[in-house]
Amino acid sequence: MENSLNAAKILAIPDILDCKRALCIQPHADDNEIGMGGIIGVLADRGCEIHYLTVTNGDKGNLNPDATREETAAVRREEACKAGRHLGAVGFHFLDYADGELADVLELSVKITEIIRKLEPDVLFCPDPWLAYECHLDHIVTGKAVSNAFHMSGRNHFPDGLKPWRATAIGYYFTSNHNTVIDVTGTFVRRFEAIAMHESQINPQTLAMYRMYFEMKASELAQGKDFALGEGLKVLGQLHTHCFVDAYKM
Repeated sequence: MENSLNAAKILAIPDILDCKRALCIQPHADDNEIGMGGIIGVLADRGCEIHYLTVTNGDKGNLNPDATREETAAVRREEACKAGRHLGAVGFHFLDYADGELADVLELSVKITEIIRKLEPDVLFCPDPWLAYECHLDHIVTGKAVSNAFHMSGRNHFPDGLKPWRATAIGYYFTSNHNTVIDVTGTFVRRFEAIAMHESQINPQTLAMYRMYFEMKASELAQGKDFALGEGLKVLGQLHTHCFVDAYKM
């Protein structure tokens, strides 16, 4: 009996709904809203202190072809704050790497670890870097860097100078291997209001396409549950992210 109880504890998926502080880490200024905007709204409504960390300045993407890279970076920072506040985020942090040029997982994970130690979040969120056919290196590098930071931020001397901090869970959005579905029926509209605030990136046609696709996926994720719309995450605890061969099954 004792062994079965221990196994159940090891295999338990962390509950993210009661977290007090969350750090939502995005490669670009619009990824949090597109990837998990409904969940961010739910957590904020439950009293969670939401922080955003945006890794790149997004300076290479703008619907306005006449905008300079500097102008684009400035407007994307403004859009990130505006959209995040609409969902309930209260803290905004920027690393300002050039858009499309992330390559060094270790360097980025050290910078992310510094912010984790300063903020002491209960949960980290980021894109799933192991999503099949994901081609954007910014997403892959960010997801792997956050994963390493999640694992290493509780260690001494990584880097020196700040007290270690260990978050209890990491949640991957943009995932096809979800193990957690959150009821976002009440925040689904707010998610798309926030997405629409990224005017430099998303025109009405793209927004309508997103709305149609994500509503279809949200209904699909809610099938068999007692709510209408869901968003999915792959949520893992500290035990699951190092030398744990069954993590992909969870």
